Amino acid sequence: MHRLFVAHKPPNLSSNHFLSRLKRKYGVKKAGFSGTLDPFASGCLIIAFGNYTKLFQFLNKTPKRYRATLWVGAKSESLDSERIESVETMLPFHPDSLALIFQNLVGKHVYVPPKFSAKKIDGKRAYALAREDKEVVLAPVEMEIYEATLVQYCHPFMTFEVCVSEGAYVRSIGQMISAKLGFEGALSALERLSEGVFSYENERNLDPLEVIDLPFNTYNPGEADFLDGKVLTKEGFVHQEEGRYLVVFETFFSIIDIAPEGVVYQLNRMERC
Repeated sequence: MHRLFVAHKPPNLSSNHFLSRLKRKYGVKKAGFSGTLDPFASGCLIIAFGNYTKLFQFLNKTPKRYRATLWVGAKSESLDSERIESVETMLPFHPDSLALIFQNLVGKHVYVPPKFSAKKIDGKRAYALAREDKEVVLAPVEMEIYEATLVQYCHPFMTFEVCVSEGAYVRSIGQMISAKLGFEGALSALERLSEGVFSYENERNLDPLEVIDLPFNTYNPGEADFLDGKVLTKEGFVHQEEGRYLVVFETFFSIIDIAPEGVVYQLNRMERC
């Protein structure tokens, strides 16, 4: 069964364990996900079954939108409620101060991801190494915050939404906010609301042709050459400019590159559902 859809991962469960549940639920063996969520987080997870697992690299999954709740004054090695060490009491913050902080978050930032994250080090998740009290050294990465909005403030908890680029860790954004306030801070909740055009809609089937982020092209000689996997020439296509294209036939679709060295199959004969 070839299928593409968005599921909603619950908190306190790894993305791999959640995928195992979905495989049992739908009775499939071949499945995958894109955009790993840390166990602490919940929300949007793009799932594919069968050959559609090959499509992840062609999907536009940015920007990403998250909703989080920050517990100001809570100190946690993991930057979330999993490992709270202490809680400091402070007076409420003035709304104008909070508005300025969120306004100044917009832009590009270079930062070190939290060691309790899904980043991989020598094939192992950073959070797995951190839980084993092993040394975790992560390289700095860049993220861009496109929007940052305070949704609700009920001292000492503030719920906010951010729209961010690839490479962003919202727990690190929570740490930035806390630092600007002059206190420790940890997230008590984190939910991914969307990735690009992908959001949770009760696991409804998605048409790959509507979500693959590539221009369409037409191959005039017809589908026979694709069915046989023959060598293609750019002269057979309506659009002959160099680039990556989606070529659609009645029962299948393919993804090809028109390059200086010729036409290259990226994916051929993907079944239309």
